[in-house]
Amino acid sequence: MSESRSIKIAANRIARKLKTEYILGPGPDIKSSQCTIAVETERSLSEAVRKLSGYRGPVYVAVTKKKSLFATIEKFAHTTIGVMDNQGRIVKKSTRKMDR
Repeated sequence: MSESRSIKIAANRIARKLKTEYILGPGPDIKSSQCTIAVETERSLSEAVRKLSGYRGPVYVAVTKKKSLFATIEKFAHTTIGVMDNQGRIVKKSTRKMDR
């Protein structure tokens, strides 16, 4: 219960920053013209890969707690998926290119 609440809070904060909305559902939590984001807890990081697969352009995983950042960066170190903190600051840049 608290996990979904922390995801909702972080997703709404990041969505406001990007001037878009939080999307509740099975896919990515935030889609904007700049990037696609899945907001996850440390326990649900593997879910992020499924949510972001098939999306072109920069994709990010945003974690709900700062203490989870190191583990998240290590998990996605050799992938094209970027990492954000719960404030929407990019910690590891996505290497996927925008589709032109």
